[in-house]
Amino acid sequence: MLIRSHAPADRPAIDEVVAAAFSEPVDGPVVEMMRVLDRTGATRADLVALDSDTIVGHVRLSRCWIDARDRLVPALVLSPLAVAPDRQGRGLGTRLVAAALREAEAHEAPAVFLEGSPDYYGARGFSRASDHGFERPSRRIPDVAFQVVLGASYEPSMQGRVVYPEAFWVTDTVGLRDPYLAEVEARSTQ
Repeated sequence: MLIRSHAPADRPAIDEVVAAAFSEPVDGPVVEMMRVLDRTGATRADLVALDSDTIVGHVRLSRCWIDARDRLVPALVLSPLAVAPDRQGRGLGTRLVAAALREAEAHEAPAVFLEGSPDYYGARGFSRASDHGFERPSRRIPDVAFQVVLGASYEPSMQGRVVYPEAFWVTDTVGLRDPYLAEVEARSTQ
């Protein structure tokens, strides 16, 4: 298994893997979010996992900001993480997350944020962002699901609301919508 930066020719295969992983068509909202991130210059890193020259996984880092009291701090958001359905459960997602975090350190990002399962991402170094003084970009992101890894360049003054790039908003890929949001919130309080 090889993990490397994407090449322009990889885009159709990346779109297919992402669409399959999110159970949506190739023109669905997550793939469209990636296209808007690219068009608006928000993408900072795209990594692919290959098995025998076939793309079987993908992870993206995009710019975001921390609206701290004294300044707007550039940071990164990890989204999406996608592994082909027939390759899931074999550690590939873990390897992609680790590669993305190494890439974030190379970019000297003070923090990497994401929305996702606290069990899955907690085992991969992430923790609840609110425990570090960060506010969710939207109330539709359950607090327990909004997570962060702090980088070496993080400073305690870098706290506040996290601001996602426009692509997340125009494709409505921020958080969850009811009725699923209400179901997740009910489960997290039990």
